[in-house]
Amino acid sequence: MGPGFDALGLALDLWNEAIFEANPRGDKNIHVTVEGEGVDKLPQNADNAIVEAALQIYERAGKACEGFRLRCVNRVPLGSGLGSSSAALLTGMLGANALLENPFSEEQVLKFAIEAEGHPDNVAPAMLGGLVGSVIHGERVVSIKLPARANRGPIHATVVLPDFDFPTKQARAILPKQVERKDAIYNISRAVMVTEALRTGDLDLLGMAMKDALHQPYRLPLIPGALAALEAGKEAGAAAVALSGAGPSLIAFSSKQNAAIGAAMARAFESAGLAARIFELSPSYEGAEVEIV
Repeated sequence: MGPGFDALGLALDLWNEAIFEANPRGDKNIHVTVEGEGVDKLPQNADNAIVEAALQIYERAGKACEGFRLRCVNRVPLGSGLGSSSAALLTGMLGANALLENPFSEEQVLKFAIEAEGHPDNVAPAMLGGLVGSVIHGERVVSIKLPARANRGPIHATVVLPDFDFPTKQARAILPKQVERKDAIYNISRAVMVTEALRTGDLDLLGMAMKDALHQPYRLPLIPGALAALEAGKEAGAAAVALSGAGPSLIAFSSKQNAAIGAAMARAFESAGLAARIFELSPSYEGAEVEIV
């Protein structure tokens, strides 16, 4: 979330679904089917990230996995900056926890997921919903859901995803090991303002605050057309535009859905030789849900 690098995350109304079923007695295999995003890339066997996460819960619970059936309906694009890996991690852990009749609380599952992911900015909003701030306190990660219901009016998010491979590991590797004091101050002050802008729905404040000195200057130039797309979104009416996560997606905020914003940003990517997809989304104030039937 712009200047809230690795500390602020916002849940969006874009959901993956997964159905876990216990196997008939005697079948100890893991059966996986995938639909939607990643259907041609994701392993449909025990190497699937959701299965790997589920097996971590079995191990923590000291239980042998007796096999299960997993059906995944994916709507979050892979490698997009929209938290697909965090969604998979939480899905596997919550699903396995339910199959084992909930030996762990949601707070414990969130802790396990953050430990596995290595940073909380995606996992915590996916679990809790809404705008979430996280801090590392000693060996603990504390995540707090912040007020963000925009009492001045709704906030709309347009996400534009270019067809560009920009793995999170690569996006992290290019960042400097040390930053200048002025850059740290620049981000700290704006991160505070971003939370206030989202709480109140003050889009003018959001436009001023949604700027960053710690990661965007290094990442944006590596994504063809991204700098032009960011400016195009603003010119088309977005109050603020930033990288979504580590990218390559850009996220633009406005008071209501405005097709011109996504179209302008997509054209900028296309001018750089990249096709782009547009997602019109809203903040989600609800997080991960488990239903047992």
